[in-house]
Amino acid sequence: MQASKLKQAILSGGLDEALAGLYGAATQAERQRYAELVEKFIGTFGDRDVAIFSAPGRSEICGNHTDHNHGRVLACAVNLDILAVAAKNDDARIRVASVGFDAIDIDAAALSPDPAEQGDASAIVRGVAAGMAARGCPVGGFDAITVSRVPAGSGLSSSAAFEVILAKILDTLYGDGALDPTEAAKLSQAAERDFFGKPCGLMDQMACACGGFVAIDFADPASPAVERLSFDPAQHGYRLFVVNTGGSHANLTGDYAAVRAEMGAVARYFGKEALRDCDEAGFYANLPRIREKCGDRAALRAMHFFAENRRVERQEAAIRAGDIDAFLRVANESGDSSCMYLQNAYAIAHPAAQGVTLGIAAARHLLGGAGAARVHGGGFAGTMQAFVPEAMCEHFAEEMGKIFGKKAVYALDIRASGPCCLAW
Repeated sequence: MQASKLKQAILSGGLDEALAGLYGAATQAERQRYAELVEKFIGTFGDRDVAIFSAPGRSEICGNHTDHNHGRVLACAVNLDILAVAAKNDDARIRVASVGFDAIDIDAAALSPDPAEQGDASAIVRGVAAGMAARGCPVGGFDAITVSRVPAGSGLSSSAAFEVILAKILDTLYGDGALDPTEAAKLSQAAERDFFGKPCGLMDQMACACGGFVAIDFADPASPAVERLSFDPAQHGYRLFVVNTGGSHANLTGDYAAVRAEMGAVARYFGKEALRDCDEAGFYANLPRIREKCGDRAALRAMHFFAENRRVERQEAAIRAGDIDAFLRVANESGDSSCMYLQNAYAIAHPAAQGVTLGIAAARHLLGGAGAARVHGGGFAGTMQAFVPEAMCEHFAEEMGKIFGKKAVYALDIRASGPCCLAW
């Protein structure tokens, strides 16, 4: 659809059904948000035939740092999203102008990793295009403009949302529109790992690509088992919150890499690739030798993995049984283990900056034994997560806002869909 006509259609309610499916209601604020992005596209790239897309951020519910060692996770897509307006071009360039970030311009035919791009968003664009090409999708040029409500560096997977929306754009403009969510997640992970240079697991991309509330088992990482669960904490009188406690993930690649490396060192002690393949009883029987070979922190992080993997199973069972109290107990246990054993509540190089730990402590104080609070996502900086009784939500948001800023407190809804094209 021509961009100017799409803008008019949005403002006149032509996308209301699609918007209501994503946000619960097609409010004037959402119409205006979409229309403004189309107008930015026109101002940047001209009034051309365009498609408009949305992809969600995600919240990890349980399974902190288990995915990269072939463990289990629970996660959900959330209503904070990234939008994109995109159009084909004829000059074989991929240009992405993201509001608030430097513009990206790459050759759509040059899809090998470029070491000079590591750590730059252009590497992700190139990596996603390379992944689509490897799966047989014709890759051509396109111009796109994006805007995101998923805060960068917050632990809500702004990078994964960006990756899966790029894959959706290419699949829509040049493919058959039927890219499997698992394949979208895997190629997005490869882009972040092999092109951008961040050693990440697959959970973020999988949750963003699948949408809804999902249980994921990475026992076979090449073909993870994904099951959608019918669960919403609101049905049990609780609201999901995340609080951006400050700090950026930008300079924490080494901290994340150390978690994976140390867990991997314990696995290799047993001649295995990942901790999921190791016997827990054998681990404890060999603990004195593991301390010598791998170090105390590696041993503690392995302890976290074994127990966290079981916690995912217990929390999934609580969901199936409709037992919200058991669900919340596991959430708190997960948070305690991340702080004590996994040790990803703060970066060891900056011990004075402990926003995540402070956020968990403040949240639990406010909740007074109700609800739950835990480390969220990669950790070391960024967000903490809380499940808050509906009657306490206003007070919780107000008090946490006093500590971290009003704009740092997010009450989230679970989004049913992954990346989608709303109009073309």
